[in-house]
Amino acid sequence: MLSIPDLIKKKRDGGALSDEEIKAFIQRVTDKTIQDCQTGAMLMAIWQKGMTDKEIVTLTKEMMSSGEVMSWPKEWAGLVVDKHSTGGVGDKVSLVLAPALAACGYKVPMISGRGLAHTGGTLDKLESIPGFNIQQSTDQIKNILDSVGCCIVGQTETLVPADRVLYGMRDVTSTVNSLPLIAGSIISKKGAESLSALVLDVKFGRAALYKDLDSARELAQLLVKVGNSLGMRTGAALSSMDGTIGRCVGNSLEVIECLETLKGKGPDDLMELVTTLGGLLLKMTGSVSDLSEGKKKISDAVIGGAALSKFQAMMEKQGVDSEAARALCSTDTDYYSILRKSKHQIKLETPADGEVVDVDGMMLAEVLHKLGAGRSKSGESVNHSVGAKLLVSLGQKVQKGERSTMMLMFRFAKLRILLWSRQDPPYEAARLVGIRHVTSMPCFALLSKKEYFLIRIKLAR
Repeated sequence: MLSIPDLIKKKRDGGALSDEEIKAFIQRVTDKTIQDCQTGAMLMAIWQKGMTDKEIVTLTKEMMSSGEVMSWPKEWAGLVVDKHSTGGVGDKVSLVLAPALAACGYKVPMISGRGLAHTGGTLDKLESIPGFNIQQSTDQIKNILDSVGCCIVGQTETLVPADRVLYGMRDVTSTVNSLPLIAGSIISKKGAESLSALVLDVKFGRAALYKDLDSARELAQLLVKVGNSLGMRTGAALSSMDGTIGRCVGNSLEVIECLETLKGKGPDDLMELVTTLGGLLLKMTGSVSDLSEGKKKISDAVIGGAALSKFQAMMEKQGVDSEAARALCSTDTDYYSILRKSKHQIKLETPADGEVVDVDGMMLAEVLHKLGAGRSKSGESVNHSVGAKLLVSLGQKVQKGERSTMMLMFRFAKLRILLWSRQDPPYEAARLVGIRHVTSMPCFALLSKKEYFLIRIKLAR
């Protein structure tokens, strides 16, 4: 058996590590008998030289086996499913999909994460609901699944401890975007859930981890291959992430939009993602014969109110006061009687007559991040009330002076919203909007002396 320095050298020089060598490395990481600098060096060697498919599968298996692997009652066979997204702006799909799947008879032990950088975290959204407890033991998870059918929780202390170490080290060693390490991290956690089936939402676009379709497809194919190698039926969907999902971005606002969706009043793009991903899972598990049938079953669970009932039951089981949970799920409720409301709100004014041709999700996420909605490093707190609500859609006609473009909700009174009064040269508009020979005018926020272009309007002629 090679020493850790020898293993690092072997991978640095482009060699393929054996099963035993990968097992030894993960064991040392788990036992904390390896120096941080050695772990970082190995991660950088993997980032530079990559791994064969066989190495990635072994790495994933060893990470999964570094802690507890969940087990479920025999009668749940074929019913334990989950979904994972590579992250986006306004990505609130899990909050609607998990209870919809539970309403269809599935068990969904959704182990989620917190937001980091520009992407929002499912756990942060749920913690904007007073009393919601994302920390549940394995026995508590089983109990919630038995009575409700779904739970959304954080990673337990005993689940994939090797990943917790490597995940933190990847951030500080600039190896976050390594395909083998991404696959190992995602699939090891899902494998430890002992799933029957997993669907992946792999996003591409300017507000996604991968900016182009080819890179996202490469990641999706790798994740599917590794997931299936663990005996877990795995499928993936590729979805565009240039703007936002739905109209709301920010923790409390996204919870409200999810509740509205569960009451049958959600935005079309959010429902399309929910029904597509849920429909894929139903097809993968043999519950339906084709995707359209699966999408209809998920849609019926949402529109008919069964998913809303499951969400209310999940909230109560995870610590939310029963009266508060009932009020949030009632018709025409005052959400801010329970959820925290931002101190300040401002509506952006439309700068010109025209048509909305672009909403930049990445820029919006960066503005909200600076206003307190996100975190720059693990452990930082977030302000759940900070957010933005889009009041326009792509292709919508707008008139100059209307305060109907976007509402920003924030905690500082000093945010300055400016309207750009000059016309961009056509070539500049073409670069930013992706359309030739147009003249456009942006709405943007000026924050810390940096301009953030949020919405772009094609001028009426």
